[in-house]
Amino acid sequence: MAVYNFGSINWDHVFTVPHLVRTGETLSSLGYQVFLGGKGANQSVALAKAGADVHHIGALKQSDPALEHLTSLGVCTSGIEQLDIATGQAMIQVMPDGDNAIVLSPGANHRNHLSWLERQLANAESDDWLLLQNETNLIEAAANKGQQHSMKVAFNPAPMDKDKVHRLLSLLDLLIINQIELTDLTGTEDLENALQQLHHQAPSLAILVTLGSRGALYQSTTERVSTQGFRVQAVDTTGAGDTFIGYFIAALDNGLTPSTALSQASAAAAISVTQHGAMDAIPNADEVHYFMDNY
Repeated sequence: MAVYNFGSINWDHVFTVPHLVRTGETLSSLGYQVFLGGKGANQSVALAKAGADVHHIGALKQSDPALEHLTSLGVCTSGIEQLDIATGQAMIQVMPDGDNAIVLSPGANHRNHLSWLERQLANAESDDWLLLQNETNLIEAAANKGQQHSMKVAFNPAPMDKDKVHRLLSLLDLLIINQIELTDLTGTEDLENALQQLHHQAPSLAILVTLGSRGALYQSTTERVSTQGFRVQAVDTTGAGDTFIGYFIAALDNGLTPSTALSQASAAAAISVTQHGAMDAIPNADEVHYFMDNY
């Protein structure tokens, strides 16, 4: 099976800072680096490094070196449209403890064409995965197309848009959400209450809640499994969630159980936070298995 990931591509401008900049403050950074990123691209690379057959669908500026870089990392890039508009940009502040704050300029990520999207999904097969985030346009159209092709549709609604999520729930097989986003979506900080609300609205929906260093919880109509996070010394948490999602979907696509998928995804995310950058910090499958065997 294949995973089609319709998602963003950004250049991440990462400033290491002593604290997040305050209103009216001009702050000198402790360091500056540029990385290829975007939630979509990060998740595609995580999928590829986990061993999945991943096809990225998206858009960037003509002749952007990001295209060649993604290809070199094992991502099929034939679904990436090259446009006469800037590739997406992200300004990221990272504190010494690894916490971060991000400002996005979407650029080409918000200029995807429906006809291009339809062509890329034309050969999708039943039970292929369609992975979506909320950093591009045409999300609802993509979810509808995925359902029409009998694909398994997963949505990671970041940045959060409550109205869009509620409109999409009936089209989804899997909702991937962190606890802050879940509270925003349901209006309650009580995890069980929040899950009940979503299952009342979409009874067949599977939900994956990521809990940061505390692990993650997966609940479907037939099972409920959780995993504890691995304790590591974090230096940059920027791409941890994307790493987790890519490894989780890859494991399910490979026929593994949700429990095993959670364990592998948690290990991959733990490794990623011990290095700087998002995409560059994503481990390969051998690193993940070694980490799990020796933790």
